Amino acid sequence: MTDLVILGGGSGGYAAAFRAAELGLSVTLIEKDKLGGTCLHRGCIPTKALLHAAEVADTAREGEHFGVKTTLAGIDMAGVHKYKDGIVTRLYKGLQGLAKAHRITLVEGAGTFLGDNTVEVDGVRHTGRHTILATGSLPRTLPGLELGGRIITSDQALTLDHVPERVVVLGGGVIGVEFASVWASFGAHVTIVEALPRLLPTEDEFASKLLERAFRRRKIACRTGVKVIGAAQTATGVSVGLETGNDLDADLLLVAVGRGPNTAGHGFDEAGVAMERGFVTVDERLRTNLPGTYAVGDIVAGPQLAHRGFAQGIFVAEDIAGLAPRPIDDTGIPRVTYSHPEVASVGLTEEQAEREYGTRVTTLTYDLGGNGRSQILKTSGAIKLVRVSDGPVVGLHMVGDRVGELIGEAQLIHHWQAEPDEVASLIHAHPTQNEALGEAMLALAGKPLHTHA
Repeated sequence: MTDLVILGGGSGGYAAAFRAAELGLSVTLIEKDKLGGTCLHRGCIPTKALLHAAEVADTAREGEHFGVKTTLAGIDMAGVHKYKDGIVTRLYKGLQGLAKAHRITLVEGAGTFLGDNTVEVDGVRHTGRHTILATGSLPRTLPGLELGGRIITSDQALTLDHVPERVVVLGGGVIGVEFASVWASFGAHVTIVEALPRLLPTEDEFASKLLERAFRRRKIACRTGVKVIGAAQTATGVSVGLETGNDLDADLLLVAVGRGPNTAGHGFDEAGVAMERGFVTVDERLRTNLPGTYAVGDIVAGPQLAHRGFAQGIFVAEDIAGLAPRPIDDTGIPRVTYSHPEVASVGLTEEQAEREYGTRVTTLTYDLGGNGRSQILKTSGAIKLVRVSDGPVVGLHMVGDRVGELIGEAQLIHHWQAEPDEVASLIHAHPTQNEALGEAMLALAGKPLHTHA
């Protein structure tokens, strides 16, 4: 018997394994695919590599804006994939090395949870004093919409060997927005169809509006508040039917309506794991209804973010080791959409804050037009602060190229319940985009400098 058996080697699973091993626990980690999971191999890392390649393409196309004579001769998808895959391979080898250094027993194969803290792989049972379920997520689709051929998910989009001329993206959440941004930069004609009234519907409405405006300037068509009712493939394309009665013709349809919990087929039901809508039910300490069994990552309802699973994995390892860590508050987890422009946020939206604090909520918006570094980068956007009157900032929302790099300071402001005067007294290096946060806090503290009244 080992101290801990973990089913799933993605961000949550391997983080739990590494931290538990550091704390002196013996660990068996079971993974049917590759260590690193969706994030490393089919999610966060490869998509962001594509997005950086897209940024390079835009820079080459727009060099004259900076007085540099450049042209974009085309997109070499084989070269793009070589670059992307090289990053993934190096990180994967690094993880393998860390697993070995931590003396973790790595079992390759599909595991079935049997209950009683036991997981079976190829007829061999692995039992621990504790188990962690960390089987991740899978791409969703819509009823009646069959995947295959020219109807693809993000998994297939990551390996396309060409740039499609026309693409319809079904879903205006993070995945859909990021792929729409990549393909537009690569030269495709892109249309996003989102059933809800706006793109990135879980973000503050301010961020959605700025992103939609930026996408219109990039000639990315956004059909919001419209449902897809079906799709028909031909030898040369796909016809996407909308509830409005209009059809959209494209080379590809990307189905990006989110990801669902990967809980079916792993024995959870049979073992008696409590679930709701496919998600494993847990308490604030991520304990399931079964003794000694925890769940982390995308199978736990909440934001499906790799860094959330990573933090949960560390938390559970420390909880098992008796360190009594503080429970994780999902509200304080930073969120970044790596489109062009980026969207980054932490804390409550204005609407959420008003539901919690009523009329005590005030907001301030600082336009990046007043930030020198943003002007150098030729990016537009803004920062919105949500504050409880005479109290701390409870939400920070940013739109603009590279604002994802500001989310670290934004998270500290949120977590420390900082008041505007406290942050306004900090000195931000000039010229940086971090100054924009400082300027916004100065304005909120009642002493604006580069902010128009």
